[in-house]
Amino acid sequence: MRVIVAGAGIVGLCVAWHLARGGAEVLVLDGEAPGSGASSGNAGAISAGSVAPLAMPGVLRQVPQMLLDPDGALHIPARYALKAAPWLLRFVASARPARVEAIADALAGLLFGAMEQHRLILAEEGALDLIRETGQLYLYRDRAQFQKDAGGWALRQQHGMRVEFLDGLGAIQELEPDVRGDYQLGLFIPEQGSSINPQRQAEVVARGVERLGGRIRREAVQAITTEGGRVTGVMTAAGAEPADRVVLAAGAWSGRLLRPLGIDVPLETQRGYHVMLPDAGISLQRPVVPSDRKAFISPMEHGLRLAGTVEFGGLEHPPTPRRAALLLRDLAMVFPQARTEGAGEHWMGHRPCLPDSLPVLGPVQRWPGLWCAFGHGHLGLTGSAPTGALLAQAMLGPAPNLDLAPYAVERFG
Repeated sequence: MRVIVAGAGIVGLCVAWHLARGGAEVLVLDGEAPGSGASSGNAGAISAGSVAPLAMPGVLRQVPQMLLDPDGALHIPARYALKAAPWLLRFVASARPARVEAIADALAGLLFGAMEQHRLILAEEGALDLIRETGQLYLYRDRAQFQKDAGGWALRQQHGMRVEFLDGLGAIQELEPDVRGDYQLGLFIPEQGSSINPQRQAEVVARGVERLGGRIRREAVQAITTEGGRVTGVMTAAGAEPADRVVLAAGAWSGRLLRPLGIDVPLETQRGYHVMLPDAGISLQRPVVPSDRKAFISPMEHGLRLAGTVEFGGLEHPPTPRRAALLLRDLAMVFPQARTEGAGEHWMGHRPCLPDSLPVLGPVQRWPGLWCAFGHGHLGLTGSAPTGALLAQAMLGPAPNLDLAPYAVERFG
């Protein structure tokens, strides 16, 4: 089977790795270097237990703040509010309790065993040093603040996440001695992990694709080609590339490639930022998350990464420096003693987000030969390895145990 994977982010690379390992002839096409987009700049968290969708019951009350507070953890600028409105309506609709339960079930099914799937790939590529399995630490100022998120944590625990509650700053400091500030409640998630260099991890997987006989070309897919009611390959600047199957894994750009086929997906880019500190003067053993800011403070092999914030703004607008600067303020709330001299230039990437927090995975019914693997949102790194294993099984056999229906593109009509 000749398969073209459109997109060389971490999701597309993991799909290509498993397909090549399963015997398919694989060609990965992307206009940028492998793993150089959102896959390179994320917080590095591997969070198999993160099954609570972004839209939880009561989210409608938060929409005015998203529109009005430019410093909020999730902000929709006025210039983009009208464009984002249809997505927001679907986002709010997906927060119905019954729908939230169904989404959590689907995320749990996809992410189950995510750490093991990452280990499988990295072990075969001789790069297990990239994974750190020391857990994650979430911080709350008090129980009242925690109660705002209690529903999401209860949902995670229902699906097997182990949570250890740390009462008081002293208990938090036993785990991370450098934490300061007025945080009085910690939630330690011992079975989660992180990558110490997401960019290097993507590059390792890319080399693995080639080791297994696949090819990677730095060439953008301009269109998906069809003939006789089925997908026949892709078009690039160099001409047509035929294939038996095409896997669309182009992240936030996937919707543009589907639209000419008559498929309109409510895919938004939630622009995330990070700042790197090469020598912050603090020591961390795991990602630390001030939960009121939804920011990740992650130790990496090349320094401390401050990552987070959610900003709507589409694919064309330039970055907003103010959003990146907020991350330094978030750091100071937890680690006021941290040194910020030498902070690198801010980075901004495009998270491909769907309103129900579920990715689009599996075959497209209207177009035989076309498969999808995009829209993982804030869980792209976590979901990449299990997505690769799942799609390769579904395409090459044996059929996976997980039902792909909840992730189908057809759920959007």
